[in-house]
Amino acid sequence: MTTTMPYGATLPGVTHHLADVNGTRLHYVSAGTDGSLILLVYGWPETWWAFRSLIPLLARSHRVLALDLRGFGDSGNADTEYGEAVAAEDLHHLVAHIGAGPVHVLCQDISGGTGFRFTATHPEDVLSFTGVETALAGFGFEALADVNNHGSWHVGFLGTPGIPAMLLPGHERELLADWAFPLMSGTKDAIGEDDIDEFVRSYARPNAWRGTEGLYRSVLSDGGATRALAESHPIAVPVLTVEAAGHRGITETTFRQVSTGEVTAVHLDGVGHLIAQEAPEQLAAALLEFTGRVDSERG
Repeated sequence: MTTTMPYGATLPGVTHHLADVNGTRLHYVSAGTDGSLILLVYGWPETWWAFRSLIPLLARSHRVLALDLRGFGDSGNADTEYGEAVAAEDLHHLVAHIGAGPVHVLCQDISGGTGFRFTATHPEDVLSFTGVETALAGFGFEALADVNNHGSWHVGFLGTPGIPAMLLPGHERELLADWAFPLMSGTKDAIGEDDIDEFVRSYARPNAWRGTEGLYRSVLSDGGATRALAESHPIAVPVLTVEAAGHRGITETTFRQVSTGEVTAVHLDGVGHLIAQEAPEQLAAALLEFTGRVDSERG
């Protein structure tokens, strides 16, 4: 693996890497030296920096890896394929590249579909799956785009080919700082000005909206593919779902439908949608208890 200097913000004890895998270049960070490996995949509008407070808590007892998906953060964003299917293959190739599998994988928000596909199609790579505030196409995600029934306009907007790249450059700070983070966060001061600067830096890169467009577009054009995959290759590893208590239980409901193994559900009071940024201590406690149990049962 190739180490690199950080392009933007960084943390003590974290090493930055670049990996050329599956036709793209992925930026990721690693921390910790012992224990099973936990792979962290963020949601929107985030990058690996969403885990800035979670990584040190996990790295005390685990190896930790957090990446920027293709088209996001400091990973490659060339004119190539984007969406859940190719992003899932990227995770598979990255695990093979670092030679540290199988891994515990955590995915939140829009990355849940990518993590599900990765787990379903490459079960040999995965020890456990954790879904944080997420849903899948065909299992309730579409309701989040239904503006007539309390869904949000941004889901369809971000998945419309070419529109985010046409309209959002130059307005990244207004979108993130003035709309997205205030709407999604339920915890005062969880996201500071320096954090906003880091997210804006990465979303303001040239071609920075390709990853976002690809993920949202693949969900909205799924056409039953995720449901078919869940029927033919349901998740067999232990599953943990974590969500804020006021968010209708969609994560738990979804992953109970696509799993054949144990499902543990955690609901956090007083927390908004951005759990990793708002309640890292609570998320770490739930994740460490869960992964510890999985690791002990493996012997």
